[in-house]
Amino acid sequence: MAIDSQALKAYPFREIRSAYTARDTILYALGVGFGIDPCDPRDLRFVYERHPAFAAVPSMAVVLGSPGIWIRDPRAGIDWRRALHGEERLELFGDLPPEGEVAGRTRITAVLDKGGERGALVVTSREIRDGADGSLLARVTSTIFCRGDGGFGAGFGQPPALRAVPERPPDRRLALPGFPQQALLYRLSGDDNPLHADPAVAREAGFPRPILHGRATFGMIARGILRECCGGDPSALKGIEGRFSAPLFPGEGIRLELWREGREVAFRARAEGDGRVVMDRGRALLGGDGRGNGGSW
Repeated sequence: MAIDSQALKAYPFREIRSAYTARDTILYALGVGFGIDPCDPRDLRFVYERHPAFAAVPSMAVVLGSPGIWIRDPRAGIDWRRALHGEERLELFGDLPPEGEVAGRTRITAVLDKGGERGALVVTSREIRDGADGSLLARVTSTIFCRGDGGFGAGFGQPPALRAVPERPPDRRLALPGFPQQALLYRLSGDDNPLHADPAVAREAGFPRPILHGRATFGMIARGILRECCGGDPSALKGIEGRFSAPLFPGEGIRLELWREGREVAFRARAEGDGRVVMDRGRALLGGDGRGNGGSW
């Protein structure tokens, strides 16, 4: 079944309410690398519920109120086994409570046919609101690269534009370790796509072994931005975006390259070892005067 762009435009997403506990918050933090060094005091507030400043990692918003792997629905007309996460943008409007309930509402904002040999892009936008008072906490915009679905004709809309990183050498570099079981742990935060756990499914999709979730890579990068630019203060991070350019495999770490540009930090992430770029055209927005409420910049 081929993509029907107008049918996708009217795809019947329902509101998803996500109730989560301190345990879920900690599980997410562990899945994106907090606590790899269990004695690092900078991570403790995100992985220990008795910490006096216990808080949710802001990037946890990307897993809340989610419709799940909706592209498996035959009505979508998408070959989900060949689909990849292309881009991600997280806008933060308020502090994410460390436990509570949120409501997520998703819609499709763009469908772009890149041609029969090049696939298609599908862009979704999800608003995440506090389940009690309805206040807007975050907006998640995701671009799905549908490698097997080009050639259906005209679509609608355009993906959000992402800017290239500066051409000068990075102002700072930061190493972010991974661990072999990371995909198996991260999937417990809601993304159970077998591409990240089942070797047979990964081989069918063209990979030698399961790959790490794109949003786990995104969360690792958010961890680095929080540490290096925000002084570990989650309220100082107001947004983060980037393009996934190559998969990261569980066990691989990240070398994060950072450029300071006022209230923004441009970034590019490379896999440790061979140095391939796994996320490019990255930008993080800092709150206040751009000093991250105690950040080192």
